[in-house]
Amino acid sequence: MAPSAEERTTIHEIMVQLQVAKAFRSRVLPPNAVWMENSKLKSLEVCHPQERNIFNRIFGGFLMRKAYELGWATACNFGGSRPFIVAVDDIMFQKPVDVGSLLFLSSQVCFTQDNYIQVRVHSEVASLESKEHMTTNVFHFTFMSEEKVPLVFPRTYGESMLYLDGKRHFNSMSTPVNLRKDYLVEP
Repeated sequence: MAPSAEERTTIHEIMVQLQVAKAFRSRVLPPNAVWMENSKLKSLEVCHPQERNIFNRIFGGFLMRKAYELGWATACNFGGSRPFIVAVDDIMFQKPVDVGSLLFLSSQVCFTQDNYIQVRVHSEVASLESKEHMTTNVFHFTFMSEEKVPLVFPRTYGESMLYLDGKRHFNSMSTPVNLRKDYLVEP
């Protein structure tokens, strides 16, 4: 989806904020900030027969679990503490995954605000014959950290579009969740 006028202004303001006044080729991060490209994690899964469904394809729950685990690890690595899941966006299966396939998962923090971390996990399968990679799913998870997390900034146009998409997914969350530290734990 193309960015709205307001979103284009947001990206422009971010890029201007990061520019060094004398040299437009270099950008400087503000304190407590991270480039989006430095928030990535990747994993590879070999899809074994024990994960198949009644259609002899890989069970969707297995794909969701692997995406969640990588997303959680990304949020944990980025935030520096154990994150809590707040929201999982709608999941649409775009392409079935065959038994024996190589499943490539890549995750990235695409938006942060206060102690919230928006993570995007891209899942793709490789065709062994043609070496072509095809998207099977894109997952969006919202995590919350106990502490405030660094801001994440895009460096390229592509990352800017991921940033806007992450912000849209974050803003679509119905109500923010507050983490209480005063709850009782019974033995």
